[in-house]
Amino acid sequence: MKRPSIPRTVGGLRLSSVLLAGGFALAALSSQVGPGVSAFFTDTATLDTNTFTTGRLDIKLNTLDAVTGLFTVSPMAPGDSQTQQVTVLNGTNSLPLRYAISAGTATNADALGLKDALVLKIKTLGASCAAFDGTSLYDSSTGNDGIDGPASAKLVGDLAQGNQAGDRVLATNGTESLCFQVSLPITAANALQGATTTAQWVFSAEQTANNP
Repeated sequence: MKRPSIPRTVGGLRLSSVLLAGGFALAALSSQVGPGVSAFFTDTATLDTNTFTTGRLDIKLNTLDAVTGLFTVSPMAPGDSQTQQVTVLNGTNSLPLRYAISAGTATNADALGLKDALVLKIKTLGASCAAFDGTSLYDSSTGNDGIDGPASAKLVGDLAQGNQAGDRVLATNGTESLCFQVSLPITAANALQGATTTAQWVFSAEQTANNP
């Protein structure tokens, strides 16, 4: 005849109750760390439609990218000179810039060497270019250079990158008027009769931002 089973106790609790409580604890733990299961709320925010546009440099002369035939002087006699105004513009919404002026190609149409006899002077605009009373920026007579300047071709400022002595600065949409004067000295040689030459001057710009 079987004796009735007597439930064992642990700490005053029936063992079956202890096992049941342990089962609930394991179930709760598995609900927090089980694979593919999350109890956290989430949300996102975005920085959207970011647009980046580069600036540009747009130097112009008399509102144009190139000016042809500013000077057409004929016939010249010793002692003659002609002065022309050039307005340098930093184009619409162009970045602030600095510029320099150098001599481009100057050629004699003959073997008489007129380009070396002519004198080029550049000044800022004073009362007027006719008065030619602005600040002197270049004078080829001081170095006995011709209309194409010294061997370095540097006239105003320097083409080297960065802020160089003599460089001119224009703010966005800024303008500056210069006066160019070309003259044939009264001492010009008799052999220059009938001579012809052509000259070119180049305005080169660079940004000033992040370019000390």
